[in-house]
Amino acid sequence: MAKKDVPPRWDRKMQQRLARGEAAALGELYDRFASLVHGLAHRVLGDERAADGITREVFIHVWEHPDSYDPKQEPLRTWVATLTHRLAVQRLRATETAALAREGSGTTEELEHRVRRASVAARADYIVQSMPVPLRSALERAYFQRRDYRQTAADLGITEDEARRRLRLGLQLLSTAHDTEAPGAPPGYGGAV
Repeated sequence: MAKKDVPPRWDRKMQQRLARGEAAALGELYDRFASLVHGLAHRVLGDERAADGITREVFIHVWEHPDSYDPKQEPLRTWVATLTHRLAVQRLRATETAALAREGSGTTEELEHRVRRASVAARADYIVQSMPVPLRSALERAYFQRRDYRQTAADLGITEDEARRRLRLGLQLLSTAHDTEAPGAPPGYGGAV
């Protein structure tokens, strides 16, 4: 196996600890990924209580089925994000389908449009959270603080060329939020869900 194909040590160890039933491993995993899970679920569902429920479901699934994760297939973070996305989309579809049936209005096309929009938004959040800090910092300054590349360079103490490079790369990564299978992102984000 080539070095790049070796899963990260932490991911392998965590999977082994969970498979042995170590409650401390679940706590460590929760501490590391709970905000990611809750954020993605909230982005898809738009509801705090529903996101809390999905967060519980994800960690219950991880605890009850630790062998369903294969460290050789993908990073643990990606697996957890994909699981979160799948469960949140299932909940969104069930909730929206029930609402459509009660109201007698809307179509399945509208439902799929809502699900796709929520999936793209969740995927964009995942991409931003997964970016290296230098790229994320540049994008946050440009987007939230409305700084141009010169101001961003000054804020970060980097050259203007480096600021432009970081912003361009960050935006290129974000543009993949609509792609069906963009590299480095959980499958199912943005495409057919």
